[in-house]
Amino acid sequence: MLNISIPENIAPLRAKVLEFVEQEVYPVENELFASRAGERRGEIMRGLMQKAKDAGLWALGHPEEIGGGGLPFMDYVFINEVVGRSAAATVALGTHSLQDSIMLHRYANDEWREKYLAPLVAGEVFPSFGMTEPDVASSDPTQLKTHAELDGDEWVINGHKWFTSGAGSAAYTTVMVRTEDENTPDHQAFSMIVVPTDTPGYNIIRDVKVMGSADGHYEVVYDNVRVPKENLLGPRGQGFKIAQDRLGPGRIFHCMRWLGQAQRAFDLMCERANNRVVFGKTLGEHQQIQKFVFDTAAEIQASRLLTLHAAQKIDQGDEARIEIGLIKVYGAQMLHNAIDRAIQVHGALGVTEDTPLERMYRHARFARIYDGADEVHIQTTGRRILRRYQNGEGFDFGLR
Repeated sequence: MLNISIPENIAPLRAKVLEFVEQEVYPVENELFASRAGERRGEIMRGLMQKAKDAGLWALGHPEEIGGGGLPFMDYVFINEVVGRSAAATVALGTHSLQDSIMLHRYANDEWREKYLAPLVAGEVFPSFGMTEPDVASSDPTQLKTHAELDGDEWVINGHKWFTSGAGSAAYTTVMVRTEDENTPDHQAFSMIVVPTDTPGYNIIRDVKVMGSADGHYEVVYDNVRVPKENLLGPRGQGFKIAQDRLGPGRIFHCMRWLGQAQRAFDLMCERANNRVVFGKTLGEHQQIQKFVFDTAAEIQASRLLTLHAAQKIDQGDEARIEIGLIKVYGAQMLHNAIDRAIQVHGALGVTEDTPLERMYRHARFARIYDGADEVHIQTTGRRILRRYQNGEGFDFGLR
């Protein structure tokens, strides 16, 4: 049975996290996202990170045995909803490294766990993940061209990646590469390898601008990069399995953070509607604006229920492939709609830096592409549902 209520034991912590985001992060967002903030940005973020640690709010979702807060998955889902109200809060509260920390914890050898895991959870080093490539349609990852060959005791990596988020400040990149020959089935032909970013041949080409803003999504060329064979993450040829372990819960966290952003946009829209006067009435007295409020409220609530349902299935050990496909597509569209309507209600103000909406809007548009484009999720989810009917199982929503 789906429980949408915030657990009583987690509600005070959730309120404390929300207060931190609103009181500590919101006031410095413009400085953090300024294009020329430079070292000042790092100074501000380090200050926020320390405040989060001092307040007992740091890395709440990381397993306790690796230095995190140890919150159970479903409890942390509700926390992530308020963390998502600001993109900066993910780093300020230490949630940014969760997927990478768990991936290292599960699959890395002792050397890499010792070298990176504790500093990663503590926020002393940053990770990056290299999968997407500019020269192939990366929505079909079996087309990826970056490859690694074993030469004695070393992997030699060659290829071209982009959207390696955070590579400019990362200690290492976990890179998806083809390690097996052409006769190997595609989904058993790729592996993940840990590459320290100071390795010779690891060449950052540029910080790729996204919707006009440099946002830490780096283009990287691997030119005969040599790393020890022990840098293999998990079993050889199991890159897709590891990626799925990483992306399943990660998409839940994405969608819960989108709900946080949508809530923020909704709050701003309603406040503006109640306070802005036009043609002798507040905006909120006009039917079109009331329709904006209605549609946004309905879409946020629908997306929230879908996401919590998917999270609950994952928590029960189900891969929830259909549910994740549904929330990835619907959640991204919901986020775009919520912010778009909020901008419209704000008028010219909404597209300036005087509100967070224009920055949120850029991220919302990107949400329909990263972690799998909408079209891919629609196709695979629709196919999975139809296959259930072909197998005589059907798809009873009451039993899902």
